[in-house]
Amino acid sequence: MSLPQCPECNSSKVWKDGLRKTSEGYVQRYICRECGYRFSETSCNSSEDSQHVQKIQRQILNCADALPYNRQVSVALARGSKNLAEVESRNEKQAAGATEARTEDIQGKIVEFLWYLKKQGRSESTLKQYARELRHAAKSVNILDPEEVKKSIAEKDIKETTKCNLVYAFQTFYKFLGIKWNPPQYKAAKTIPFIPQEQELNILISNASKTVSAFLQLLKETGIRSGEALKLQWSDIDFERHVVRVTPEKNSSPRILPLSQTAIAYLQRLPKKRQKIFNRGSVLTTFFKLRKRLAFKLNNPRLMNISFHTFRHWKATMEYHKTKDILHVMQLLGHRNIQNTLIYITIDNALFQDQTDEFHVKTAKTAEEACKLVEVGFEYVNTICDVHIYRKRK
Repeated sequence: MSLPQCPECNSSKVWKDGLRKTSEGYVQRYICRECGYRFSETSCNSSEDSQHVQKIQRQILNCADALPYNRQVSVALARGSKNLAEVESRNEKQAAGATEARTEDIQGKIVEFLWYLKKQGRSESTLKQYARELRHAAKSVNILDPEEVKKSIAEKDIKETTKCNLVYAFQTFYKFLGIKWNPPQYKAAKTIPFIPQEQELNILISNASKTVSAFLQLLKETGIRSGEALKLQWSDIDFERHVVRVTPEKNSSPRILPLSQTAIAYLQRLPKKRQKIFNRGSVLTTFFKLRKRLAFKLNNPRLMNISFHTFRHWKATMEYHKTKDILHVMQLLGHRNIQNTLIYITIDNALFQDQTDEFHVKTAKTAEEACKLVEVGFEYVNTICDVHIYRKRK
């Protein structure tokens, strides 16, 4: 079969240019080597006389001036770019959907874990701490990958104690999920707590709002934890007897502690709009702003080292310095293990080493006499000629 002539220039120099699919089937496409004209020849029936030529488009191949009119490649590239953009967009949506699904899955597992801890009797403060640590970590790493979590903890510029808390939280989380993990070993460094001067505590109390000043005065007088103070309800305050009933945290012992007239006056100024005396968010936000403002105003950076727990350390130190009775301090703080209380002996010896002390001195010859002296705050000093010597600060 001979090739058709170009309908544009009647040249017989024609090349085949692929097949074209139509409603009537596939037809042959051609291109003219002389003028670059492209066309196809379609047969409507079996008769050779019924052939006609369908013009497609001009593409002049041997004319440099006509190159800008060659839009077939540009159109194809544009169409390909559009298709590629659509594919990339679809891939991005799929990736975002997968990430969102994974995030929802992780959040769901965290909720299940917290509910498990609640059923195991863990305290609300423990649940909040675990929720805060897990959700914060989930923002930057896949917490379902133990090795990725281990790397993230190692790279954090935080205290060893904080790393120990993170490891313990994830160890409990992975145990619940049944995920095997070889946890890293961090050792919490023991430090001596910061003990401010009493006037620095008074500065914060006197410059605070009514609510925060009452909160800080309560911490200063009783040495209770901030979480225990935030749980207090009006029914826990006995305004007649000047005492407060403390619901313990962290497996400590419940206590009933005395309040001064000053603390009672601070509390009586507060409105009784709800059962709880203090609002956690309001107290924390106000205190942090107050501390920063006063530290800058008074040019005293030591104020920035004062936290709610600093009031507890200060009270324990002053109470031991006054009584020299470590068992009394242990009961005041609600400690179940005296090892947690012995630190205040070290602090007292360091802060008040240059002060001269006066003592009451008693002796005991029998175990019964010695027990009675210990019960009222005397401490053993020495034994001379079978006589036990005890003393207590005046």
